[in-house]
Amino acid sequence: MCWFKTGSFINQLLIMIRNYFKIAWRNISRNKGYSALNIFGLAIGITCASLILLWVEDEVNFDKGIKDKNLVFNVPTNQKYDGEWRTFFMATPGPLASVLKEEIPEVTKAARLRDENFLFSVEDHIINSKGAYTDEDLFDIFDLNFIAGNPNEAFKNKKGIIITQKVASILFGNSEKVIGETIQVDQKNNYTITGIIEDLPENTTYSFSWLVPFENFTDGKEWTKDYGSNFTDTFVKLAPTADVEKVDKKVRAVLPAKTGDKETEAILFSANDWHLRAYFKDGEIAGGRIEYVRLFSFIALIILIIACVNFMNLATARSEKRAGEVGMRKALGSGRKQLIFQFTTEAILNAVLAGVLGVVVIIIVLPEFNSLVDKNLSLNLSLPWHILSLLGISLACGLLAGLYPAFYLSNFKPIEVLKGTRKKAGSASLIRKCLVVGQFSISVILIVSTIVVYEQVHHVKNRNIGLEKENLIEIPAAGGEIIKNFESIVQELKSSGTVESAGLMNSQILSDGNNTSSVRWPGRPDDKDILISFRTITPEFLNATGMKLKEGRGFGKSQAADSSKVLISETFAKLMVAENPVGTKIQWQEEEFTVTGIVEDYLYGDMYGSSDPVMFYHQVEGADYLYVKPKNGIATGKVLTKIEDVLQIQNPGFPFEYRFVDDTFNARFKSEQLVGNLSQIFAIIAIIISCMGLFGLSAYMAEQRRKEIGVRKVLGSSVLNIVKLLSKDFLVLVIIALLFAIPLAWFIMHNWLQDYAYRITISAWIFAFAGGSAIIIALLTVSFQAIKAATANPVKSLRTE
Repeated sequence: MCWFKTGSFINQLLIMIRNYFKIAWRNISRNKGYSALNIFGLAIGITCASLILLWVEDEVNFDKGIKDKNLVFNVPTNQKYDGEWRTFFMATPGPLASVLKEEIPEVTKAARLRDENFLFSVEDHIINSKGAYTDEDLFDIFDLNFIAGNPNEAFKNKKGIIITQKVASILFGNSEKVIGETIQVDQKNNYTITGIIEDLPENTTYSFSWLVPFENFTDGKEWTKDYGSNFTDTFVKLAPTADVEKVDKKVRAVLPAKTGDKETEAILFSANDWHLRAYFKDGEIAGGRIEYVRLFSFIALIILIIACVNFMNLATARSEKRAGEVGMRKALGSGRKQLIFQFTTEAILNAVLAGVLGVVVIIIVLPEFNSLVDKNLSLNLSLPWHILSLLGISLACGLLAGLYPAFYLSNFKPIEVLKGTRKKAGSASLIRKCLVVGQFSISVILIVSTIVVYEQVHHVKNRNIGLEKENLIEIPAAGGEIIKNFESIVQELKSSGTVESAGLMNSQILSDGNNTSSVRWPGRPDDKDILISFRTITPEFLNATGMKLKEGRGFGKSQAADSSKVLISETFAKLMVAENPVGTKIQWQEEEFTVTGIVEDYLYGDMYGSSDPVMFYHQVEGADYLYVKPKNGIATGKVLTKIEDVLQIQNPGFPFEYRFVDDTFNARFKSEQLVGNLSQIFAIIAIIISCMGLFGLSAYMAEQRRKEIGVRKVLGSSVLNIVKLLSKDFLVLVIIALLFAIPLAWFIMHNWLQDYAYRITISAWIFAFAGGSAIIIALLTVSFQAIKAATANPVKSLRTE
């Protein structure tokens, strides 16, 4: 009997819910224009939120392939210069890994990792591949999955190499049956494949395609045993019971104990922070990409709220049309709870339809979004998490957008409604106005943000960086015959008439490169550690890169004759006491050098910062990059073809690879450009959604006042006067929005700019442009409905009177 009653109750409940959805669908079908505005507005919001959540999901899941992320740490070094701790590189001394494992019981695994590029040759297959020298403890630290080979035996052979599935497939056409095969490296060394590992996920901070024993790098290099040489990353894995804070203190004490230098320490840097919190200030984590994750998540939420606001505005604005329906339902016995449920059901149905439309839009725009954010994101509806997220967003929108109108409409008194004596509630109108103000405030803030970010990036890109980066070609020079045949290469390129000059350098020209604090000169303060970058170059390097010699003279053709000479940058020269530093003697690595020239400062490392001091000395050996300056007026394609022809002869067996320095320079602003591009898109979307709501509200107001408009026209009002009448209320709301938005936008962007040493001043025209744009867009939106109402035939409006 109880079961029967329970079954009947469930059946009645299902019938009631079905009826609610039928009524909701009927109302949606009956008001197609109103429904379309709501559904499309919500769909845009859901699309934006979903795309951002896909991006956020990828960001927060970086390094998820590491099984015990909480126990895995990178070990960078803090070094104190001028009283401030600096963590500007991850490099550590070679012996640190073994010492940490031996002397700290909580460290169960420790490994070194040094990036390298190898040229692999197997018969006719030749590829350049990025990998690393490492220790076998890394297999466990990074939780590498061996598909073939034994991880315990893989590094027993010093010339053993572990490769990924992808590399195995490219070289052998098979990713498994290649154990024991031989790979030639850089056309001279042979390595035997001892393991195949799964390809690392794309969202991996430390990525590599191959691994070889670290001894292949350190053998014969005594300097790698020195605690003063920072040249490798160090990783550790702690015991599950380890207290991270206590272990960190022990790690910080290791280097001072070994070297006596209390101004250099190693620290623990968790795998959970590698990607999102990689910005350090004074030796501590001070932010990173997590700020963008929070920013974009907040913007996604704001876009959703704006879309929901449209629904609330239009639903409450249409209350007069639905007042009779509510009164009749209440008179026939419907309770307030039933009405709330009915109106909420309508909102949820709208949101679900918007969610379905949003999925379609996501599928269409996802390739372009991937291109914008430089990722390979996928909607992947086979994942329950993605389906639940879309459903959750849709339901949340439905509830957020529908609850207030449901409570508002269900509160009507049936007697007042049916008698026609109900007074229009001013509270609903006030709330609608506040919501419109909020929508346009957000739109203006996003417009200002877009312009400020663009201006800041443009400002930095166009500063004088001390070199001519346009069309400057950068070619990797290590590993082949470029260094050996450098003179011949330059001669051939010049004689071809396509190249003006070329030079070598030991690091990428825009990178931080190598540095030291052990340079001494007359008058240097003994109580200060001053970091000096050092670069090896060839004589024509300055001309090739457009760098200027300000005083003195450069290097001659003979490296031997220049062995005791150095050039220094302007910033370095300013550190010296001498009025004219040319001729000053400096000491470095127990050798004495003479300053023969001063080079104008050039920008490297931090593109927003200032030029750090640099010392240049003449050396061909050990160079990593060749820089080529084409002749003016020669087509780039012709120059590249000639360089490739020359290198095929002078650097046989190595593929021709190059990049343009200005492309590398532009890539340094990737994060800022992402913020700017997304702000621009979100600003446009916010304006579109806001205008859709404004369009609906203005249509409703025009409809509500059609008889008034008819009377005014009969009495002689012009179309312009009627347009002014209908537009002024909305214009006032937009102006109020500007009064809120402009100070808030200034505050937000002023604080954002403080993170950059080289920055713009926010100009008044930015706010004038953003405000003017908002006013014009709002007026155009409202005026369409106003003109339509003003030009309507007054006879039709008044014939019922």
